[in-house]
This record gives sequence, structure tokens and C-alpha cells, in this order.
Amino acid sequence: MMACSRSCSRILGVSLGISAQLAAGANLALFFPDWEVTYLKNGLIGKHAMRGAGLWGGGLMVFFAAILITLIGWRRGCFSNTGPCKSMLVSTLAGCLALLGAFVCFITSGVALKDGPFCMFDVPSSNETQASKHGYPFKGLNDRNYLYNRFLWDSVCIEPRRAVIWHVIFFSTLLSVSIIQILLVLAQLINSFLGLFCGFFEKREEPFRTESLQRLRRRTLTKSPPFLNEGNTEGAEGAGRK
Repeated sequence: MMACSRSCSRILGVSLGISAQLAAGANLALFFPDWEVTYLKNGLIGKHAMRGAGLWGGGLMVFFAAILITLIGWRRGCFSNTGPCKSMLVSTLAGCLALLGAFVCFITSGVALKDGPFCMFDVPSSNETQASKHGYPFKGLNDRNYLYNRFLWDSVCIEPRRAVIWHVIFFSTLLSVSIIQILLVLAQLINSFLGLFCGFFEKREEPFRTESLQRLRRRTLTKSPPFLNEGNTEGAEGAGRK
């Protein structure tokens, strides 16, 4: 059972590591709308992207936990000689760390999709002319949702030109990745608890197994054929004569 638990830790650790890299990459892409550095230099990046939940939450925290879980699964590094209980306890703590990072990324991505992108858009002024400003044009719209109205994607945001598409694609990626991370972490926590209990019971059953093996060996020796016993006796007498 412990071997199965370690195999699951290897698979889940690698999967969490890949998902952490995807989350970090998606958050980095949000810093460069339309692959331009100008908006980042001028501070025209939305607050949800600047919080970097995909970098330090779904990225760094999950990646660090993935390294620990993978090392425990392969029994490498400082976990090469540790017992099952200690290893699974560290695995549980690493899973809690990854769960926290993935949950923060999930909440931030959901709020970002709800508020909409940060872009420049037209607002009516007092003298019946159009003025432009940067902000969240879709925030607070109760009558319609921009996510289901593709016409608003190209008609509201002036700059960046693909602000809505960029925002929806990469924050949806972060949201999906964080959900996958949460499911993987829950599976790892279940795996850690099972490994912890199985390791505890296996440790308690080890003396009984040793005693049973010794009894089996004694029975085997007592039931050996007579000619083997005679051969052993003659060999012992010959050795005594010499």
C-alpha cells in the first residue's frame, strides 16, 4: 500500500508542477496585452493581473509543494531515509500549501472575469462630447454580461484593441488551471492520509510478520527429510574428527 501511495505522489507531484508553470505563464501574459511592453511601463495594467495570483499563488506556492511531493514519492534528497509517517506528514503540509495558493488564484481569476478587463473606453462628458479614460467599463453592469455578448468585445474597449479577448482567454486559463490544481491537491491529501494510516498499521504489524516468518522457518527445519538430517550429522562428525 505504501508503494502505491508513493507512486500516486510521483504522478500528482509532476502534474502539479506542470500546472504551476501554466499558471505562471498565463499571469505573465496578462502583463503584456497584445504582446506590448508599453502598457506595463505606463502602469496601464489591471489590478487583478498586477496582484500576480498566478505567479506566487498558483505558480510559486504550488510549484514548491509539487517539488516536495515529488521528492517524497521518489524518496530522494532529505526524504531518502525518512519514515512513512514523517514523509506523509510533510506531504500533507505541502498539499495544504498548494491548496492555499490554488484557492487564491481561483478567487482572483473569478473576480477578474466578473469585473472585466482594464482598458481605455469612451465616457459621455457634460458638453455632450466623448471623453476617454482608463478603467473597467464592464464593472457594475447588472443588465448584461459582457462574457455572453460578443458585440461588446470589439465596441467598448478602444485600447488595447484586443483587451477583452486577452483578458478572457488568460484569466479563463488561470481559473481552469486553479480548479485542476485544487482537484489534484485534494487527491494528494487523500493519498497522504491513506499512506499515513497504512504506514502506521504496517509498522505495528511488522513484529507479528517477523514472528510468523520465524515460526515458518522452524516448521520447515523440523519437517526436513531424514537423509538431509543424517547428512548434516555425518558432516558435523567428520568436521569434529578433523
